[in-house]
Amino acid sequence: MTAQSLLFCGDLVLDEPDPGHWLSGIAPCLRAAQLTVGHLEVPHTGRGREMAADVPAPGADPAHLAALAEAGIDVVTLAGNHMADCGTEGIIDTLAELDRLGIGHCGAGQNLHQARQPAWFETGGLRIAVLSYNCVGPEASWAQAHSAGCAYVRVMAQDGGAITPAAQLHTADKASVQQMAEDLAAARRAGAQLCAVALHKGIVHTPAKLAPYERPLAQAAIDAGADLVLGHHAHILRGIEQYRGRPIFHGLGNGCVVTRALSPDQDNPKRAEWARRRRELFGFEPDPRYFLAPFHPEAVHGMLARVLVEEGRLTAVGFIPLFVEPPGRPTLAQGAAADAVVRYVAHISREAGLPPQSYTVAEDMVRIT
Repeated sequence: MTAQSLLFCGDLVLDEPDPGHWLSGIAPCLRAAQLTVGHLEVPHTGRGREMAADVPAPGADPAHLAALAEAGIDVVTLAGNHMADCGTEGIIDTLAELDRLGIGHCGAGQNLHQARQPAWFETGGLRIAVLSYNCVGPEASWAQAHSAGCAYVRVMAQDGGAITPAAQLHTADKASVQQMAEDLAAARRAGAQLCAVALHKGIVHTPAKLAPYERPLAQAAIDAGADLVLGHHAHILRGIEQYRGRPIFHGLGNGCVVTRALSPDQDNPKRAEWARRRRELFGFEPDPRYFLAPFHPEAVHGMLARVLVEEGRLTAVGFIPLFVEPPGRPTLAQGAAADAVVRYVAHISREAGLPPQSYTVAEDMVRIT
């Protein structure tokens, strides 16, 4: 049986005109895989009310979703802290357009049961389930039995306060982790030969550091039956580990994020205030050249996670290095830029206290052993 190539990218925000242009630097690679999965960060809608629980993201143009299909993205995960920012209408409109385009999705729905369902994909006789969970809140964005929102794993704040992206989140709730385990068991009963779990987790805009709950939660997903775990939300790369022979990519950084919603020069007072406080909160000033992606300077390093699967078994694990060029377009890193990404991933993995690994630069990817 021919090995199946599975590819995973980080956060996707396509607010700007001509979304195909912004994806064009990585699209050939995305199309070449048998399955490509990305995380859709914001709702795509022209309606809905703005939620007040977090710094709200504006809804993106639903027409921009077609660029994802054209670039080769087969499935998107939706359980993130901004997917409910335009309310129920935003979720409904996003799901409807994804369905129209034939893009699989998981992690959000009109109720909690729907949000917890996996996205299914079949390739080369392999049946794959992808599950998606928001770990950082805000709680108002989570789906309930009779209301729309995201699937979630509840992670408790250190001070017992509200669960929000800005809180110091510490320990995953056991009942919530068990709920995730039940979803994985249900996917296996439904015929999944490989299960991927996407976790919207971590500490934003901060190099290397993992919150106390991140490794235990990712490992719990593998204990419950996941074959690989993909992290996103931090908008900067995180380290990689292998647990029980299965990979955990703790943070894929930005897949393609181009938006003016992070600029201080705008009408929305919450977004403007957040942008003004960036230096105080995170200790950096964005490079002005990256006006569509004003993230930490180290966020220019990116990756696409890649695994090869034969007969339902992972046979190779690695990543494809990316470089984000100004003002925010990701490209396949070459030469010295690719070497810099490899060194960076090794460095942040060490800094996070992850087990040591070897990185071998091969023709198809950087292989991890």
